[in-house]
Amino acid sequence: MSSAEDILNGLNADGVLADLHGQHPTTQPEPAQWEAPVPLGTTRRLPAFPTEELPDWVAAMVAGIAEETQTPADLAGCISLAALSTAAGGRALVQVRGTYTEPVNLFTVVAMPPASRKSAVFRAMCAPLLQAEKDLAERIRPQITEAKLARELAASAAEKAKQQAAASNGAPDKLAEASDAAVAIDQIKVPVEPQLVADDVTPETAASILTEQGGRLAVLSAEGGIFQILAGRYSGTPNFDLFLKGHAGDMLRVDRKGRAAEHVDSAILTLGLAVQPEVITEIATGPGFRGKGLLGRFLYALPESNVGRRKVDPDPCPDDVVRSYGERLQRMVNALFDWQDDPIRLQLSPEADQQRIDYAAAIEPRLHAQTGDLGHVADWAGKSVGAIVRMAGLIHLAANPVDGYRQPISGETMAAAVRLGEYFTAHALAAFDHMGADPEAEKAQLVKDWLSRKKPTRFTVREAFNGLPRGTFRKVADLQPALELLESHGWIRAEPRPVPSAKGGRPPSPAYEVHPELLGAHSGPGA
Repeated sequence: MSSAEDILNGLNADGVLADLHGQHPTTQPEPAQWEAPVPLGTTRRLPAFPTEELPDWVAAMVAGIAEETQTPADLAGCISLAALSTAAGGRALVQVRGTYTEPVNLFTVVAMPPASRKSAVFRAMCAPLLQAEKDLAERIRPQITEAKLARELAASAAEKAKQQAAASNGAPDKLAEASDAAVAIDQIKVPVEPQLVADDVTPETAASILTEQGGRLAVLSAEGGIFQILAGRYSGTPNFDLFLKGHAGDMLRVDRKGRAAEHVDSAILTLGLAVQPEVITEIATGPGFRGKGLLGRFLYALPESNVGRRKVDPDPCPDDVVRSYGERLQRMVNALFDWQDDPIRLQLSPEADQQRIDYAAAIEPRLHAQTGDLGHVADWAGKSVGAIVRMAGLIHLAANPVDGYRQPISGETMAAAVRLGEYFTAHALAAFDHMGADPEAEKAQLVKDWLSRKKPTRFTVREAFNGLPRGTFRKVADLQPALELLESHGWIRAEPRPVPSAKGGRPPSPAYEVHPELLGAHSGPGA
């Protein structure tokens, strides 16, 4: 028999045997190539910032500055929302239903690595606010001068009346005149020079500035030092009260020894920060940051860094875009500045309110502690409906800064806010993963650590269950979510399920291959 015939007969024999066992011979495929795994605590793809949902004049500036500075649009986009919040904060609120209202201030934080040009983007996006602050100061300076002069004259008159009362041996009419003159001094209020923006101030200083400014202030910074200040860098004691009340618009009263009490009916604070990614992890371990509820008030953005892929000679942001952004943001500041006592109440159109209700209905089951994907971040996600209402109010005011109170927030505006809310939800999940808030991620890390120590090229689910420290998982099925998370991040991949035996019995335990990065130089075939 020829060699070819031997091979053919051999194949035929193999085929007969395979038919008898219900199997068919196949050529062993080449092992699939591994892609680079994604670290736990991050997701494979986070959505890009939806610039198109911002008002046209803001969106054009965000896109232009992102191109000029070669930074992700997320950075300029989040700062633009903080800038709008600075312009409007404390002067408007959204009337949702009944007694439920939302102020239109935001806390935003973007996490980016060093050398990401955060400061350059902050300067470009916030420059109109500083110019508006300067213009307001010049506008009110004559009033300050006049009030100071009037107060000096009143003080002089009061001193003269006091002397006359003393010379009259306490004559009732002279005493009354002296008393009235003293009261007249306190009735002359000297306006405070406007301040819209502060940097990394202490809570005590911020409280003083905020009360002087009638209850509004923005802290805008390209650094994360404010978190260390809140944690008690200088005082030794964490102090979150101002920032918690300033987000909610609650009453603020500050009593200090040796000073008059400071009080505002509604404290409105804006925070716009850019920090290094490590700060996101660090604040999770800071005492009180999550327990007090501060972390649940931020809108997070974790854009992918493009350092190493940037153009070296990008197009500058067009002059007309910069000019339009500056003029319209300053107009928004000026139009709302005079609403000192009673804030503008923005109404929701029926379409906008329905969008809000639909969003709330979609979010609610996701908050369930056991079955919802947002259950472990319910402190954040529970405030996301309020966040979209606030963003809708800002978008509405940005489009109608002078007469926004005359027309309701449209359904289209609320839809844009919902899409922004979906973006921030995805990024919040990633941010809280960085903080170690996801219990499934923690369990997946335990399995990954076990694989790093044991270095198997493959393993079965039962081998992992038996190899992990007793009590890590109560039963084999509890291990599955952790394995799925490791697989989605590319650290392991499932082998084809084995064919059940014709004789019945318990099916073989599912098996997984292990990424070579976990094997190192001492990989071995067993667990």
